[in-house]
Amino acid sequence: MRLKLLFALVCSASVASAQKVEFTEYTLDNGLHVVLHQDRSAPVVAVSVMYHVGSKDEQTNRTGFAHFFEHLLFEGSENIKRGEFMKLVSSNGGQNNANTTQDRTFYYEVFPSNQLATGLWLESERMMHPVINEIGVKTQNEVVKEEKRMRMDNAPYGNFINEIFSRLFTKHPYRWPVIGSMADLDSAKLSEFIDFNKKFYAPNNAVLVIAGDIDINKTKKMVEDYFGPIPKGEPVVRKEYIEDPITKEIVDTAYDANIQIPAIMTAYRIPGIKSKDALALQLASDVLSQGASSRMYKKLVDDKKEALTVGTFSYGLEDYGAYITFALPSGDAKLETLLADMDAEIVNLQNNLISESEFTKIRNQFENNYIGANAKMLGVAENLAEGYTYYNNTNHINLLLDEVKKITRQDIQDVAKKYLNPNQRVVLYYLPKK
Repeated sequence: MRLKLLFALVCSASVASAQKVEFTEYTLDNGLHVVLHQDRSAPVVAVSVMYHVGSKDEQTNRTGFAHFFEHLLFEGSENIKRGEFMKLVSSNGGQNNANTTQDRTFYYEVFPSNQLATGLWLESERMMHPVINEIGVKTQNEVVKEEKRMRMDNAPYGNFINEIFSRLFTKHPYRWPVIGSMADLDSAKLSEFIDFNKKFYAPNNAVLVIAGDIDINKTKKMVEDYFGPIPKGEPVVRKEYIEDPITKEIVDTAYDANIQIPAIMTAYRIPGIKSKDALALQLASDVLSQGASSRMYKKLVDDKKEALTVGTFSYGLEDYGAYITFALPSGDAKLETLLADMDAEIVNLQNNLISESEFTKIRNQFENNYIGANAKMLGVAENLAEGYTYYNNTNHINLLLDEVKKITRQDIQDVAKKYLNPNQRVVLYYLPKK
């Protein structure tokens, strides 16, 4: 028993130390925010830049620009020949990629730590003077179209998020897909792409995060050398979009030519990720569908055997979010039956406190997942960047678990009552297209 207790204390101490992420942060004269995290455990460094621009920053007739730039800014710069960007990364032992959401765009490289200067040079070139010309636009236009065909048009259930968001939002730009409209991209002029780049991909609309095996003082000098000369951009002013509350259930149907098994889905509009309620809703989702022992999975899949799969998840975004449930029927089960059984579990969540054992389980799951994400330098870099971008607080990376611990069982019941009601939702029958 004493050995077990000692082992538990050692594990707890190691977990606690893993939760604390030390960092240094400062801002260059041109407005670029810089975050440095030193970790000498492995000779690896992640160099990343997060720009505070996503699909919500686009015009209604020019959707898809942010995602398009995720591709376009790999085309090259005044000092990097077209098509050479990724070759420079791989030839120096690195990996790189980028991703775009409704709210931000994230570029990164992971290098052996002796290639830190290479990563800084590449990202400074991307920011300082990318080459945006007709050949690059046409090339990446075809790349984006192929991505849309693969991930959405020809993928089973590939459009379900877009179908839901187009009904859940009526005013906010979240209503259109991140990948945007191919017609909008086709009709855009080169000058519009140049203007979009000038407006959003400036140092004062970005955060540079470097995490890994670095010397802080030497890295500061390198950051100043590479990024200091980049001119500051005009401040980004965003319009605020206020959605009217949903007061009556919206029932609709969408069709997908790539599926044979239909699905039933619901979506509730919820607050953005900075809200305490959003965090409580994430835990509520874990109670219902996190793992094979969760409530909905046990009921619909194991016990009643009426669903092939069932789930809920909280889709967190900066301004609003979406709480989504879904189920695929097994055999002859009716979609209406699945909907009724999912609703019954939500009503149970609204009327009764979850058990202490369930509460402990979901908090432990959340903590383990978060610590796991911070076990790699890229995960640390992204969490630091999102803390600054979304919360204006880089230290959010060290506060999140404390915020989760403040959520009570009563909070979970309260948010279920407040947001997860039939008159506040979209119900979507997602059916095979004949």
